[in-house]
Amino acid sequence: MHSKSQTFQIFLQSPQLQIPNQTLTLSPIQTPTLHHLKLSLFSQTLPSLYFTLNGKPLLDSTSLLSSEISPLSTLILQFRAPGGGGDGGATGAESRDCYLNMYAEKKPDKVDPYEQRLSKFLNCALSNEPLKDPCVVDLLGNVFNKEPLVEALLGKKVPKAFGHIKGLRDMVPVHFTSINLAESESQATATGPRFQCPITGLEFNGKSKFLALRSCGHVLSAKALKEVKSSACLVCHVGFSEDDKIVINGNEEEVAALRERMEAEKAKSRVKKVKKAKNGECVVNAEEERVEASRLSGTKHGIDVKGVEKASAKVEGNGKVGNGGENVKGVSNGPVVKKFKAVDAAPANATKEVYASIFTSSSKKKFKETYSCRSLPLGRN
Repeated sequence: MHSKSQTFQIFLQSPQLQIPNQTLTLSPIQTPTLHHLKLSLFSQTLPSLYFTLNGKPLLDSTSLLSSEISPLSTLILQFRAPGGGGDGGATGAESRDCYLNMYAEKKPDKVDPYEQRLSKFLNCALSNEPLKDPCVVDLLGNVFNKEPLVEALLGKKVPKAFGHIKGLRDMVPVHFTSINLAESESQATATGPRFQCPITGLEFNGKSKFLALRSCGHVLSAKALKEVKSSACLVCHVGFSEDDKIVINGNEEEVAALRERMEAEKAKSRVKKVKKAKNGECVVNAEEERVEASRLSGTKHGIDVKGVEKASAKVEGNGKVGNGGENVKGVSNGPVVKKFKAVDAAPANATKEVYASIFTSSSKKKFKETYSCRSLPLGRN
């Protein structure tokens, strides 16, 4: 503490107010606090001005005899900017909705495209589980574990994205070449790539282009097929064509080309089915014609056509049926013969109805029964 009669000097700076540096000789009796020092500098009290010492703000009630203010100290006079919350930027004009709307909608997290592509080469496209044998590839280049895909087909739970897979015919079994176990153990990365190209050794991690061969199922890198030009598999030497190549996890253009090829193959298979169906109908029709011909000739069931002709001749001799008879199996159809009726053979002076009543078969009228006579036609009892 300083003595009350002792005077001391301090330095005053104010860059904001553009006041030149000053050296003040103060007496604790005349200016006991910083408030009095401010009054000695300005004619009136300005609450927006405050003193700082070594970057620390001081209150106006701070005494000059305080241990914080020592002789030859440098006090800086600063201007306090007005603000709503003391943050120096709030003016009170902003609406509360601005802050609510800013935090209400959650922005989606950015996904690393490399990590997303790596996941397609490491995990099953359906179950998102790590790839393990047996594996299959669809005609668009998606890689699956065979077991979950078959279970989804049996349970009819295949997503719409894989709606083109209807059965086993839409899957191509593939054979991956695993990375050397010693190298994988040394790397100690359980989540890293587990397969590689058997020719070039490139890892199956999405950085290189890989192709699956439909003829044999082996998975090779595009680099290997480009460097070693061959029409046979470089592993098993089974021949393949350009249509047997399936790009695994290709880009949009490659997937579009694979989709066009898949639809073209399905269209060809539908045409073949229609042709087979037509050929089957022709065979069935030919068989029916052969049976019909044998039926007409009487050879299938052992019908004697000559015997039938003789029987028809005898019927004509009796005068009951016209020539050729009716539609008899085994006999060609002749002219239609009118059925015999008793009315047509009635005498000249006889009433047709009376003459027809002689024959029971000529009357088809329904007679009503009475309590005293049953099953007898009226007029005859």
